[in-house]
Order: sequence, then structure tokens, then C-alpha cells
Amino acid sequence: MTEHTPGPLAALLGAARTAELPAVVLALGGVADKAAFMERCARDLDLPHWFGRNWDALADSLTELPRGTLLVVRGWQEYAAARPEEWAVAQEVLGEAAAGERVGVLLALEPAGN
Repeated sequence: MTEHTPGPLAALLGAARTAELPAVVLALGGVADKAAFMERCARDLDLPHWFGRNWDALADSLTELPRGTLLVVRGWQEYAAARPEEWAVAQEVLGEAAAGERVGVLLALEPAGN
């Protein structure tokens, strides 16, 4: 994680790393459409170059993350407002990953600009 993470979120990520659990931040600030969302997923989740950049491929990729991965989604509000239908699908995909008990997904609630 290369960006600044404030307060409790930094503590949570630090605790995950101390417990040797994989933690990943999906930083969606500036994302306003599906193409940008998929590119950010590919970058932040370190997905392979052949990642298909569609919902099914993302769902499959999330099942390949190490068991116990904590996925923190930051800056998602702009995308959710710009593309509510796409964001609903993204939430479904993330929720299914979390329901499989392989990945824990947290949507960070932060003031705008963080």
C-alpha cells in the first residue's frame, strides 16, 4: 500500500499485517466507469496481464487471492454515484467473494478527498 491511510484504517491494516494476513487496498478514487474500475482492480490486486476485465473474470480472480485476504475498498463513493448500476454489480461480486469466506471485504467510509 503506497498511499496515506488515516487513523483506524491504518491500525486495521497494520493489525492484519502483524497477524501475517494478506491485506490489499483497492483505491477507487477517480474511477468513474467500469473500464477504470477494472484497470484499478488489475493494478491494486496485482492481477495477471491476461485478466479479462469483466465481472466474471473479477469474481474468478477474487477466489484466487490467498485465504484470509483483507480487501479494503477506498474512494468508492465517486464510482457509486457516477455508475450506480455498475457499482451494484461490483458490490455483488465483492459480496460473493466475502461470502465464500476466502476474502474479507471492507468498504471504507471516509470524508471526500481521502
